[in-house]
Amino acid sequence: MQQQLSDDGKATRTAEVMGAIRARVASRTLAAGDRLPSIRSFAATMSVSPSTVVEAYDRLVAEGLIRARPGSGFYVSATALPPLALAKDQPQRDRAVDPFWVSRQSLDADDAALKPGCGWLPAEWMPTEALRRAFRGMARAEDALLADYGATRGSLALRRILMARFADEGLEVPPEQLLLTASGTQAIDLICRFLLRPGDAVLVDDPCYFNFRALLRAHQVKIVSVPYTAVGPDVARFEAVLAAERPRLYVTNSALHNPTGATLSPQTAHRVLNAAAAHDLTIVEDDIFADFEPEPSARLAALDGLNRVIRIGSFSKTLSASVRCGFIAARADWIDDLVDLQVATGFGGPSAVATEIIASVLVSGFYRKHVEELRRRLVRARRDIGDKLQRVGIEPWLMPRGGFYLWCRLPEACDSADVARAALADNVVLAPGNVFSASQTAAAYMRFNVAQCRDPKLMPALQRAIGRLPAVT
Repeated sequence: MQQQLSDDGKATRTAEVMGAIRARVASRTLAAGDRLPSIRSFAATMSVSPSTVVEAYDRLVAEGLIRARPGSGFYVSATALPPLALAKDQPQRDRAVDPFWVSRQSLDADDAALKPGCGWLPAEWMPTEALRRAFRGMARAEDALLADYGATRGSLALRRILMARFADEGLEVPPEQLLLTASGTQAIDLICRFLLRPGDAVLVDDPCYFNFRALLRAHQVKIVSVPYTAVGPDVARFEAVLAAERPRLYVTNSALHNPTGATLSPQTAHRVLNAAAAHDLTIVEDDIFADFEPEPSARLAALDGLNRVIRIGSFSKTLSASVRCGFIAARADWIDDLVDLQVATGFGGPSAVATEIIASVLVSGFYRKHVEELRRRLVRARRDIGDKLQRVGIEPWLMPRGGFYLWCRLPEACDSADVARAALADNVVLAPGNVFSASQTAAAYMRFNVAQCRDPKLMPALQRAIGRLPAVT
């Protein structure tokens, strides 16, 4: 404990030295090309040890603010820049409301913003103490784990954990059919790079997760869609689209659908697989919300046995969006090619540090208790937020079995994109319906993250945003 306090104190003193130098540069006391005080003299000025000044100067060199001249000292860099103008780092609010709009607004919003439109749980709901223990454990790891590239297929320990989880649902996945990736998004990107060419047709649900649309757009494919119902895709429309468009892939969520919260029924799952077989369709099943289900539902990969279904997922929703890792379970010959593709685009598998941390948390008894507590909290939150939304005229499309999304219909004649723009005036980030809809038929809908809707200022802000809309005549 004493060592930790000492380390924390040194880090604070180093930051103070760095701050003093930055302040002198910003105030023009030190200009470009000027020599910094010697290490010993500045240590005396700041009442710190010379080693603290050495560390501060080294960090400033790494930042590019100063540079070292061997045998001469340290000098302000000729390219030294003024401090970053934070206003330029804020989300651009006047851009088009498209699949990138919610991502940019949510990721770049300041800490004071309310984010009922974002796709993750609040930090205080995540297993941060377990993560801290795992990070402390990494301090004792071998040097190679901390310094080397990750293995091409990713951590064997984490793959074994995933294999056991798959076996619990009746899906036998041998090691050669499993690949770890840097994230769930990268998993889809690798599959698209491997299986698609520009101009290919890809089928998505309508509505679907908006970043599916954004990523597919980047791959220059033709996006076609099928209406999503409370039990899965509309099967009659699904079959008609397959016959008319001959899509190469169908990308969907299992467990708890994003954004609707709906669950695929066994009957629909069987009909989808039969249609896929008849039309030589490959299915990408994103299982990222599996741990939020109270009881497991039908899984296309388990019913199909990874013949024409590819299972993907990650741990960002229940564990950490900062320590990221995804996975792909698929045919062995495809995995072999995907390994080469991951090496070509990322040189190696996911971070060995990240996968080791994730594995250590997953095998702890704490993780199971954490997920059980999440489910309990979300049951209460869905009910509570659903009631509050109804009181302001916003109706949930259905009440999901689990998870943190409510897909809701706004009051009549409201366009959710207009409401989202208006809500920015109160620093509220919303997720309007058409960012999820390839057919642009969801303007009356909006997705709410119930875990991000607890602030009492939200409902009045929603009412004000709706009230700002022009009257419909």
